[in-house]
Amino acid sequence: MLSQGIQTPRQEPDLTPRQQEILKAVVQEYVASATPVGSSTVRRAGGLEVSSATIRNELAVLEELGYVVQPHTSAGRCPTVKGYRYFVERLMEDAELPLPEQRLIRHQFHQIRLNLDQWMRLTAAVLARIARSASLVTPPRAANARFRRIELISINEALCLMVLVLQDSSIHQEMLLVDQPMDQGDLTRISNILNAILANQSAAEIRACAHPDLRELGEWGGHVLERLVEIMEQRDQRSIREVYRDGLVNVLSQPEFEDADKFRQVIEVIEHPSLLESILAKILNANGVQIIIGGEGQYEEIDDVSLVLSPYGLRGIASGVLGIMGPTRMSYAHAISTVRYVARVMDDLIADVYGSGEIGFL
Repeated sequence: MLSQGIQTPRQEPDLTPRQQEILKAVVQEYVASATPVGSSTVRRAGGLEVSSATIRNELAVLEELGYVVQPHTSAGRCPTVKGYRYFVERLMEDAELPLPEQRLIRHQFHQIRLNLDQWMRLTAAVLARIARSASLVTPPRAANARFRRIELISINEALCLMVLVLQDSSIHQEMLLVDQPMDQGDLTRISNILNAILANQSAAEIRACAHPDLRELGEWGGHVLERLVEIMEQRDQRSIREVYRDGLVNVLSQPEFEDADKFRQVIEVIEHPSLLESILAKILNANGVQIIIGGEGQYEEIDDVSLVLSPYGLRGIASGVLGIMGPTRMSYAHAISTVRYVARVMDDLIADVYGSGEIGFL
């Protein structure tokens, strides 16, 4: 079942069955050819047993309703954003990714054990290659970082290595100056106190914690506590900002982007942090595949670009967003089936990792 996009379309009178068939043919032929679709092509592609004149009349109605547009008088029709939206939600046949592609994806993910950076790069590469589009992937993160454990390791009299592990299995390492005599036994004692008190707490909960044993940390131990909270707060702030990308050339090679202004628009979507963060943050809390078709609602600045995105992972434990970006003239059925299947694979892999308590892949 396909989830509706973020922007819910306004309800309008339904199209007749014939108008639906004509609109479906226009979308499918335009996606395939990138050229306006004429009435004779619609008649042939749609298998319609009516005259070309009847189809032209219906196309005129669809144009009046805003589903198609005629670039100039002698041209055929192209779908509008409204036409694409109607096609995606009402006319497109829901399909699974072909089995050979499913097997290829599974094989690539299970072939070797990966660290997080390699895992994300592989996900972006697989999406871009299978969907033949640009891909976007954010690493799996918890909505709020939660403390798992800390280790303090003596390097020399003046230096200590702090290893902080969060519940999402991310590992943060930092060298700390030791400004007073302290051996490994002292460092282990501080680690044990923090591990016993702070387990599974967020940064805000740690700041509010008034456990009496925290007084045993001493001045330097208090500095360690403050630093680990700062790291957790920084992790919360950048959770959706880190984005892995691949396949941009797949998009820029499409005929739509031969125009310099449209070419620049794609680059701006990829490189504009606030716009991308806003979109990805909403998807992170959505259910299932979401489709943003250029120009809808609040995303007018991406009027020639569509995104097919999905959350993945274990919500509240470790989740991210993955998907693809391409021209509005994209094969939505293939894009949706690709994104949906890769999201399922990621769901399974994260469930395996977090269910077993392993952190080696990070």
